[in-house]
Amino acid sequence: MKNLKNALLLKHLYQLKQLGYAYTSIHPYKEKEPDLTLPNTLDSLKKQAKECHLCTLSKSRHNVVFGEGSEDATLMIIGDFPNNSDDSIGKIFTGRTGEILTNMLEKVLGLGRDEVYISNLLKCHALDTQDPSPTHTHTCYPYLLKEIELIQPSIIIAFGELAYQYLSNDDSPMDKIHGTLHQSEKYTVIPTYHPTYLLKNPSKKKEVFEDLKKVKRLYEGLIAKP
Repeated sequence: MKNLKNALLLKHLYQLKQLGYAYTSIHPYKEKEPDLTLPNTLDSLKKQAKECHLCTLSKSRHNVVFGEGSEDATLMIIGDFPNNSDDSIGKIFTGRTGEILTNMLEKVLGLGRDEVYISNLLKCHALDTQDPSPTHTHTCYPYLLKEIELIQPSIIIAFGELAYQYLSNDDSPMDKIHGTLHQSEKYTVIPTYHPTYLLKNPSKKKEVFEDLKKVKRLYEGLIAKP
């Protein structure tokens, strides 16, 4: 970068010399610093995410899959990354995974998808032949943090180990920590198995059901407060 700046400065000096200048006082070339602040509305944040090309997943995605749901939600659901179906249509938690999530909400928690806010740690789908790298997740994580800041949920369900690890800095395996309550300064995180995992391991549905019953008790206690 330093060589580029010097080259631009030298080019400018040659141009001035050709115009007849024998001497000039020139300000050194200064690179414009990028604006790294994130917008303070979900609509603006979504627009910025859709135009994001900060990591290599932007080259293979079909659509950026941003969060959706109620902006006043008490309960927020966070998964890991979009699946093939999500990537194809640009919507979150679709296909069979989405059906499982909808059943969880409606049949166990008594909530519709429009009453919660649903998001992912990553906004772009990784190819089937690759796993998201730490670079991908670290790059995308600020979008999720901003969503949490704007939604201000009281409860967060973390679907899967990856989402939970980023929210808690705890790398414990899911079979050890699912259904436990982890209190932060502003919200409670409850980890459980991801709906995609349940497609391959249906025997875990009973454990998820018990985890969601804890979420329901916590949620109803918050809603009942005056």
